Order: sequence, then C-alpha cells, then structure tokens
Amino acid sequence: MAIWNLGSINIDHVYRLDHLPRPGETLAARSYVQGLGGKGANQSIAAARAGAITHHIGAMGTGDDWVVDRLKNAGVCTADIGRLPGQATGHAIILLDSQAENAIVIHPGANRAITRPMLEKSLAALKPQDTLLIQNETACQVEAARIARKAGARVIYSAAPFDIGAVRAMLPFTTILAMNAGEADELFAAMPGDLPVQGLLITRGGDGAEYRDLTTGTVHRQAAFPVKPVDTTGAGDTFAGYFAAALDRGDPVPAALRLAAGAAALKVTRPGAGDAIPGIEEVIGFIANPS
Repeated sequence: MAIWNLGSINIDHVYRLDHLPRPGETLAARSYVQGLGGKGANQSIAAARAGAITHHIGAMGTGDDWVVDRLKNAGVCTADIGRLPGQATGHAIILLDSQAENAIVIHPGANRAITRPMLEKSLAALKPQDTLLIQNETACQVEAARIARKAGARVIYSAAPFDIGAVRAMLPFTTILAMNAGEADELFAAMPGDLPVQGLLITRGGDGAEYRDLTTGTVHRQAAFPVKPVDTTGAGDTFAGYFAAALDRGDPVPAALRLAAGAAALKVTRPGAGDAIPGIEEVIGFIANPS
C-alpha cells in the first residue's frame, strides 16, 4: 500500500499582523518567516509523518532545492517532482492575525505546468491497493484521477481552493470527497441531492469533523481536541494527510478520524504549515493524554 499525491508545492511567505488588512489599508507586519507549504506538499508531509509510503507528484522551478530537501527529510519520496526551466516555484502570501485567522494569496507557478505525460510516467507504478490524493492547486487533476480509478486505486479529492467546475469534473473519478464546512455549504447549494462518491469527509475546525459513508448512510463524527490555536494554516491538510494514511494502512474510519483530529490539533498549536506537522508518535501520545 502507498499514497501518491498529485499536489502543489508552494513556498510560504508568512506575515504576522495585528489584524487582517481592510480594503485600501496598508499595515506593517510584526514578523516575517519563509517556509514550505502548498496544500499538496502539506498533505504529503502529513501522510509521510503518519507512517505511509508517500510519493509526491508535482513540479517546481529549477531553484529552491531546500524545498525538496525538506520533503525528503519528512519522509516523502520526491523522485516524481519535475524541475521545470522557465517556471517559478509556486508560492503563497499568508497573512495571520492575532487570533490565528488567515488570508492567503497563491501564485501557482510550476504547479499549473504539470502535463499528462508526467503523470503517466509517475502513476505507472500505482497499484489497486494504493491511494491517490488530489487538490485543486495543480493541473491535470481529472487525468490523474482517471488513471488511478482505472488502476483500481482509491482517490481522495480535497475540493480546495473550491471551484464548482473542478468539482463537477472530478466527481465521476472520486472515491472520497474532502471539504471544510464552508466548501461543503457551497457544494450542497450548487449540487443538491446525492453525490456520486463513496464517502464525504467534512472538517469543521473547532467543531470537529464528520465522515458520511454514502454507500451505507452511516455518519461518523469526531470532536476536535481542545487546544489554544497559534496558526491554523495547513490544519485541514494535516487532517486529510493523516486520514488518508490511516485508511491506507487499514484503520477503520472512526480510528482514522481520531488520529487525524489529534494531528490537526497539534498542528494548530505551532506556527508554520508543512514544517509544523507533527509525527505519528507525538500524535499518538497526544491522543492518549490530550490535557
């Protein structure tokens, strides 16, 4: 079993502010740090730190070698990351206020330059017991999902950043659809009625998460672990990566939800995105004694 992730790679530029800027307002940041992010990279790091064999499929510019080094150090296989001349590595401008809320602007760069031949080469080794993760920050999502389903693999699709057109295109090839509560509300408003997927994962921040098994009608709910948040960036990606890793090794859904909730809770107590995702032993210890 293994996880393959067609995922974005971003360099995060994080600015801490007293409050998020209003239209026309100029603010001086209280601090600035640079780190590794992107929904895809975050999910790969989370899955790898949760113990899954994790292959990242993505693209970068020809510089920024420290990004690949950090992914490797987190346990991610980086052999399928293309280095594209003439393309900038994706990056994000992240604004964080004193309450740990954020606003993010993304430049996709090389993430949108991924081609079908790159996918076909990378996914040739995908097996029926494997899992493919996908988000809305790269090119070729539908092509990758089609390849994975043809191979008999599970496809977990994080519908973020939310785009109803992308969701409609992905649904026929999606096994589990993952969204936060706001994205779910948008989807249900645009597409009322039954969805053609096996499962629906909805994260609700401080209100926990739920998994709806649409084949049986069973709903599993998981409360959030109470913590004092410092930085919510990447919390949903941490949840998704840990949840996928738990399913990959055969955990039942309730156990996967609990593990993912513990990982996300630890993540929000630390500043940063991918670099702040905890490891499996720490998460297990936290779940056993969360106080």
